[in-house]
Amino acid sequence: MVISEESVKYSLKNIAHRKTRSALTIFSIFIGITTIFIFISFGWGLYDYVDSFTSGTSADKITVSPKGVGAPGLDDTFSFSERDLKAVERSAGVIEAEGVYMKVVEVVKNDVKKYVMVGSLNPKTNLIKELSNMEIFKGRELQSGDTKKVVLGYNYLVDDKIFPNKLDINNKITLNGEDFRVVGFYKELGNPQDDSNIYLLTDTMKVIFPNVTGYAMIIGRVDINSMNLTIANVERNLRISRNVDKGKEDFYVASFEDLIQSYMSALNIVIGFVILIALISVLVSAINTANTMITSVLERTKEIGVLKAIGAKNSEIFNIFVFESGFLGAVAGVLGVLAGFIMTFIAGTVLDNLGWGFLSPHYSTSLFLGCVLFATVTGALSGVIPAVNASKTNIVDALRYE
Repeated sequence: MVISEESVKYSLKNIAHRKTRSALTIFSIFIGITTIFIFISFGWGLYDYVDSFTSGTSADKITVSPKGVGAPGLDDTFSFSERDLKAVERSAGVIEAEGVYMKVVEVVKNDVKKYVMVGSLNPKTNLIKELSNMEIFKGRELQSGDTKKVVLGYNYLVDDKIFPNKLDINNKITLNGEDFRVVGFYKELGNPQDDSNIYLLTDTMKVIFPNVTGYAMIIGRVDINSMNLTIANVERNLRISRNVDKGKEDFYVASFEDLIQSYMSALNIVIGFVILIALISVLVSAINTANTMITSVLERTKEIGVLKAIGAKNSEIFNIFVFESGFLGAVAGVLGVLAGFIMTFIAGTVLDNLGWGFLSPHYSTSLFLGCVLFATVTGALSGVIPAVNASKTNIVDALRYE
C-alpha cells in the first residue's frame, strides 16, 4: 500500500478530530497487546530457564525416584538401599552413581526455629550439584572430613528470608540438636525450596541422623550416547534388587531429557492456553476497530463524495481508511508494549525478591517489534472491509447523503 503525504496528513487530521472514538479504539487494542506481551515475556523467560539446564551439566544424568509417593525425603515409607545403589552402579552404561539422603529437620539460630530440607552431598561425585547447576556463591564447597560443616542455599544470605538476620561464613547453626559451622553458600537458583536447602556430607547424614533409613533418590552419570539402553539396564537391575516384577515397579528411572520434555509439554499447554485468551482479546479489539471504521465511513459519506468529486481515486480512498485503522493499531501497540514492559519489570522484581527468580520475563527486540507489528497489522486488517466500502461509494449518492 502506497499512500501520499497529503493523504497521511488528511488521515491524521481526521483521527485527531475524533479524539474520543480514536482513544477508545486504541484502548481496546492496547489491552490485548499488553496481555500478549506479559504472557509471552514470562513464558519466554520460563523457556530460557529450562534452556539454562539443558545447556549445563545435566544432560548426561539420570534420576531414580520413588513412584506414586510424595516429594523425595518426605515419605518415610519408601527409600533406596545401598543394594539398590550398587545395582545402579553396576548397570552397563552407568559411569558413576550417587545416593541422596533428604530429610526435613529443625534448624535453630539465635532461638529462632525453622523446618527445612537437608540434603546430602558426595564430594567425590558431585552429581546432585551438577544436576541442579549448583555453584558456590560465597565461601567453599564441602570437603571430605567436614563432619560438622554445612553449605547453605542462597536464601540464608538474605535478611528475613529464613532467619531475621542473614547468616555468614563461620556462623553456627543447630540441626536437630547438633551444632554445625557454615562454610559456604550456593548461588541463587530462583526457587524458594532449593534456595532454602541445607547440605551435609553423605557420611555425616548417616551418623547425625540415624533415622534416615535409605536414600530418597539416586542420581547417575551415564553415557549419553546410549541413554535409552542404559535406562533399560538400570530398570532391570533395580527390579532384581528390589524383587519386583516388570510392570510393577515402585520406582521410575528418567533421563534429564525426559524431565525437561515433561516440563516443556506442560509449559507449552499453559502458555498456549493463556496466549489463546490474549488472542481472543485482540480479536474482540479488531472487531471493535472494524465497527469504529464502519461508523466513520457512514459519518463521512458526503466527505468521501467530495473527495471523489475533486479527483480522488478509489485506491486513495481505500488507502486513507486502511492507514487510519493501521495507525490506531500502531499507537495501541507502542502503548501496549510500554505498559507490558513496565508491568513485567515490576512483577519480575517482586518475584525475584520473593525468591522466585526463575520466573523472570524475557525481553528482546523481536518481542517488542513483533507486538507493535502485530497490533499494526491487526488494526490495518480491521479497516480493510470498511475501506473497501468507502472506496466503492457512489459519488452522486454520497453528495446527496445527509
